[in-house]
Parts: sequence; C-alpha cells; structure tokens
Amino acid sequence: MSLGPSGERRAVLQQRIRWIVGFTIVYNLIEAAVAIAAGATASSAALFGFGLDSLVEVLSAAAVAWQFTRADPARYEKPTLRVIAFSFFALAAYVGITAVLTIAGALPEAEHTAVGLAITALSVVVMPVVSWIERRTGRELGSATAVADSRQTLICTYLSAAVLIGLALNSLLGWAWADSLAALVIAVFAVREGVEAWRGDTCATPIGMLLDEEKDDVEASRGADGGGASA
Repeated sequence: MSLGPSGERRAVLQQRIRWIVGFTIVYNLIEAAVAIAAGATASSAALFGFGLDSLVEVLSAAAVAWQFTRADPARYEKPTLRVIAFSFFALAAYVGITAVLTIAGALPEAEHTAVGLAITALSVVVMPVVSWIERRTGRELGSATAVADSRQTLICTYLSAAVLIGLALNSLLGWAWADSLAALVIAVFAVREGVEAWRGDTCATPIGMLLDEEKDDVEASRGADGGGASA
C-alpha cells in the first residue's frame, strides 16, 4: 500500500508548487505597482493599502526564501520574522490612520479609479484558481505548509473582494466612506498577518520548506548512493 506519491511524482509536485509560488510573487509585484500608483492618483487609502499589503507579502516571501539559503537557517529565523511582523504592523498603522483621517475630513476623499477596479477584480478571479491548484497539489504531496499557503491565498482573495466592493460603492454611489472602510479591513488584516509572523507562522513558509525539502532529497540521494557503493 502506497503511503504517498512516488519519488518521481513527488519531484513533479514540488516543482509545481515552486511554479505556483513563483507566479504568486510575480503577480503580487505587478499588483502592488499598479495598485499603489492608482491608489495615489485617486487618493484611495484602500487601494494604496492593498498595494502595500501585496508588496509586504512579496518581501515576506523573499525574506524567508533568503533565510533558507543560509548555512544555518534557524539562526536567522527570529530576526527575519520580527522584520516581517514590524512591516505588517507599520502597514496597519499607516493605512488605519489614513482611513481615519479621511473619514474625519483631514484628507481628500477617494475618487473613481477604473484601474483600481480592474486590478482588484482581476485578483478576485485569478487568486481562487491559484489557491485551488496549490491546495490540490499540496494535498497530494502531503504538504501542510502548501495547503496552508493556499488558504492564505484564498484569504487574500477576500481582501481583494473587500477593496473591490469599497471602490465600486464609491464609484457607483459616491460613497467615499466605503473606501475608508475597506482600508480599515486591510489594517485589521495586516495586524493579523503581523501577529502570525511574530508567532512564527507566515504565508511564505512553503518557499523555505520547499528549499529545505530539496536539500533533504539531495542528501538522501547521496546517502543512498553511498549505501549502494559500500554494499
């Protein structure tokens, strides 16, 4: 009775996860650039914060990936997670304060932005598909971290939907406060992400785990070769 995928199938699944994570990082970089630019143009705290959140997610993934290229990854784990956590807390503070000041009338209200509507709508369509593919792959591979990352991607979809609704209500009905409300949702989300990073649980973990698994596979292969030679 097979307890998991064969070695060849496992390698294929791991490679698929790498492609999924790589796509997610590239997509988030593009999403961040577009959202930040559009948010600044339209004075949209929600859209600007959405872009910053995407950027912090990418930086989080890159930080953990860098950590697992070190000879002793555990040595860098705590400071890496602290940097990630503070990044999310700073994002939450910035977006939250901006939203409150906008509601209070101290900052200009958000304007209609077709680009913002387009990028958030695209994310609502694309991210669930990415999440579904990664979840199925992770389950077949038996990777709890990949499944967890797929859930994180799905949560990001809900965030995209919240921002999209806020932008749509502002554009269609002139409810500028909806943009600020969506920004507050992002602030709460960022605090959640910061707390998880502080506790040692980040959505970027699968990248490091995959790198670590690849190292283990190489070492196991070398050990098997060595065992065969000595036999």
